[in-house]
Parts: sequence; C-alpha cells; structure tokens
Amino acid sequence: MSEDLKNPDSGESETSFGFARVAENARQGLVNEVFAKVARRYDLMNDLMSGGLHRLWKAELINALAPPKSAAPFALLDVAGGTGDVASRFLDAVGPGGSAVICDISLEMIEAGKARAGGRDRLTFVQGNAEALPFENARFDAYTIAFGIRNVTHIDKALREAFRVLKPGGHFLCLEFSSVEMPLLDTLYDAYSFNAIPRLGSLVAGDAEAYRYLVESIRRFPDQESFQRMIEGAGFELVRYRNLTGGIAAIHSGWRL
Repeated sequence: MSEDLKNPDSGESETSFGFARVAENARQGLVNEVFAKVARRYDLMNDLMSGGLHRLWKAELINALAPPKSAAPFALLDVAGGTGDVASRFLDAVGPGGSAVICDISLEMIEAGKARAGGRDRLTFVQGNAEALPFENARFDAYTIAFGIRNVTHIDKALREAFRVLKPGGHFLCLEFSSVEMPLLDTLYDAYSFNAIPRLGSLVAGDAEAYRYLVESIRRFPDQESFQRMIEGAGFELVRYRNLTGGIAAIHSGWRL
C-alpha cells in the first residue's frame, strides 16, 4: 500500500514505487516511464504472465457490470484502460446505446489501444490522470479500472474522482491483483512472481525492471478488506468484493446512490 511519509533529511513527502521509496511528486513520472516501455508488448505479456487468466478475469468484470442490452444510452468510463481490452469487451456485450471512453495517463498506451481498436465505433480515447479526471460531474453510468489503480499515487483521490464522475445509481468496478488467501498458493505465487515475471519481461518486452516494479506494486497494494474500506470512504455504498483464483485477483464493486 502506498504510504506518504516525510523524508527526515529533506522534509519532502515520499511514497512507494514498488519496494523503493521515491519523492511523492516523482512517482507518477516513474510509473509513466514503465508503461511507455511496455506498451507495445503489454497484451502479450499479460497473456504470458497470467497463462491467459486475465482474459477470464476481465470476462468476470463485464459479467459483474452486466451492461444493458437495450438501445438506451449507457456510458462507460474505463480508467487506465490502456490497450482497450475491457472497453472492447463492454462494447461487445452492451446494447446499441452503449458507448465507452478510455482514459489513460500514458500516451504510449493510448496509441497502442488506438492501433488495436482500429477506429471502432462508440469508443473514445482521452489522455488524463485518474486523480483529476477531465470530465464533468455525473457524466457516466459506470466506471471500470482493471489492473490500474495500484499504479495511482493517491488512490483515495482516484476513488473520489470515480465517485464524482458517476451518475447517481452509477456502478464502480475495480479488477486488481490482491492478496492470495489460499495456503501454499501464496508461496508458489510469490516464487513465480519474483522470479519468472521479470525474466519474461526481459525476454519479451526487453525490460526486466519494469516488470519487477509491477510485481512489487502488487505486494504494496491494500488487501481486499482494506481496499473495500477505502472505496466506502470515497462515498460508495453496497461495496463488496469477490476473489478470483484464490485471491490472486479480486473484483471490488460499489454504487453511487
């Protein structure tokens, strides 16, 4: 979990970047550098790292969203939407009234998403920060963020922004790596994460350090119950979570009522 602390020598605020401590105002730039490096091979690496499980998890995210099949307008904001995987799944599932906006801080990820989408109808890309979304209040019917919120410097700000841009009755859904809750699986998962994933990152994406950060960022992210309390603290109600694959990932759900 990212904790802001004062450096006793400099007096500057620090926060976590993986297992390292960095200046708070430098963290976002470092995260941006990671995604600039991995954008071109991001989808391939997701398949290799998860053995394809991320596809099943994203399908579960769309099932939990349950987009309407009608022609009535229904607008999704997919934050940190990267290459458009979640938004594309949403558009495949929603009725003709559905539309999606992908908002990502990384220009390189947006460019990769645009190339993958190929000018798909009802899909818009916007560069923006999850902590200060460039949208008016109460614009969207649903907000999703998949494997992105742990890369935000101030998670509480991002959650308040999610609440702000949702309409009353709007649905918040977050798919994120979480805390493994099955004995033995947690040990195996740690061994795989810290050894195999950086090696894959080096071989496939040419950058082991970027993937070492991504693994470390998972371990720094709040556990399921702690993150649920953060979502509730942002104003959401009926907040629940469901573990996937023994808690390797979890879907958290909340409503703006």
